Amino acid sequence: VIITGANSGLGRAAAAELLRMRARVIMGCRDRARAERAAREIRAEVGEGADGAGELVVRELDLASLRSVRAFCHRVLQEESRLDVLINNAGIFQCPYMKTEDGFEMQFGVNHLGHFLLTNLLLGLLKNSAPSRIVVVSSKLYKYGEINFEDLNSEISYNKSFCYSRSKLANILFARELARRLDGTGVTVNSLHPGIVRTNLGRHVNIPLLAKPLFNLVSWAFFKTPLEGAQTSIYLASSPDVEGVSGKYFGDCKEEELLPKAMDDLVARKLWDISEVMVGLLK
Repeated sequence: VIITGANSGLGRAAAAELLRMRARVIMGCRDRARAERAAREIRAEVGEGADGAGELVVRELDLASLRSVRAFCHRVLQEESRLDVLINNAGIFQCPYMKTEDGFEMQFGVNHLGHFLLTNLLLGLLKNSAPSRIVVVSSKLYKYGEINFEDLNSEISYNKSFCYSRSKLANILFARELARRLDGTGVTVNSLHPGIVRTNLGRHVNIPLLAKPLFNLVSWAFFKTPLEGAQTSIYLASSPDVEGVSGKYFGDCKEEELLPKAMDDLVARKLWDISEVMVGLLK
């Protein structure tokens, strides 16, 4: 199993649970030191190797760098004989306007384009390992996003909330188009909404100092823990219930309805074609 952004939050919780299920888990993380620390903590919690339990491996992966994505995939293809599950989990949320190493708006670049390239480069291995699964972590906030092909890179205008929602809508459209392309290969693709979870994803959200105690109280009362939030990812990665199920969207381990704009096959195909050019898969 490969999990992107596995050193904290949802990814870390999913890594621990899948390790418990005796999976070999490759943690694809930007910050190697933080990932190694998380891996040590998970091993201490779960145990590793001794009783036939799984294995935890840390690999450097910066989704804001296409060069890093290519290097990560090159190493995986050299070292791994199979890949049963890819969980596209890492994400950046409502950050100020920044660009990736390749000049893409950060949220679109990391949440969509980095994972788009990663998945495409690993497709051969996933097909050879079929039946295998791709799990795409999206968000209910996709509802507030639009795919504006005139300004995909937010050069004309930037709204951090809107751009996050756009990247999460792109995740769902990508998952649906990929499912269509992989029909009959034994590789399934599903997207999900994890719920509102207490993670460090909101580090760029400004909460007034006086409101912080109230916000923290509310989040402890009503937000999911990372383990609760990771349940749908774990379910889609491992449950026999979803064997052969593809192109669907889940919340709380159940299939959910999508808005029409998230099921627009023409937009999904156009986004795919443009993404291929943006990440250099096509000239």
